[in-house]
Amino acid sequence: MGNKSIFISGGAAGIGREVALKFHNAGWTVGAYDIDEEGLGKLAAEAPGIITGKLDVTDFTNWEEALADFTSHTNGKLDVLDNNAGIIGDLDIAEQPAGLIAKQIEVNCTGITLGAKAAYPYLKATKGAHMLSMGSASGIYGQPHITPYSASKFYVHGFTQAMSLEWRKDDIRVVSIMPLWAKTRLAAVEAKSTKRLGVRIEPSDVANSVWKAVHPKNFIERQRQDYSVSFPDLPLRWSARFAPAPVVRQVNKIIAG
Repeated sequence: MGNKSIFISGGAAGIGREVALKFHNAGWTVGAYDIDEEGLGKLAAEAPGIITGKLDVTDFTNWEEALADFTSHTNGKLDVLDNNAGIIGDLDIAEQPAGLIAKQIEVNCTGITLGAKAAYPYLKATKGAHMLSMGSASGIYGQPHITPYSASKFYVHGFTQAMSLEWRKDDIRVVSIMPLWAKTRLAAVEAKSTKRLGVRIEPSDVANSVWKAVHPKNFIERQRQDYSVSFPDLPLRWSARFAPAPVVRQVNKIIAG
């Protein structure tokens, strides 16, 4: 009951799975929830102490049920909500199925927003709580060929900024992780940036950044909202912020092919 606790959406595979294992191995009470029941079964077999359950992030009632289930194991406590679940669509916007376009917005945008609403009572009641959302370097400058996905990560960035102000009175710290392509199923797309930048980040690297994000060392660190994962993330973020717009567009034109 005294352990810290983290609830992870999309925890059955990829980055979510690695986050679950990292925090579990560090002694946290971990909840990994997903629609991928087969993946959850494999995770539970590898780490029996991890609490698993089904979660459709687009269903608010399901969010409430999943959080109630998890916090029944933690005496009602929730230290970290990790909004990790996300999906991606490949190909140009004219070629993507309309349903897939809508689903990306529903999962990647609506999903994290419903998660925040459902988790708020638990986070508010826990001193020093965190909400973390999985952003992306594709949320720095709009990326063609994965346009809805890229745009959804701009939402994550804006959502993080707004919620960090909205929840400051409740002492809930709100942050996001913004990695380049990681070696997960999401990177199995034809976007040119996967070839230009490579897919070099391990899911465990992202998990390490999640760990760092929820363990700020001092007051200055607590002011951070966005966390990179690899060195190339940094110049992309800072150039987008300070370089002239035509220069930024040209760089991204080269990256996107």
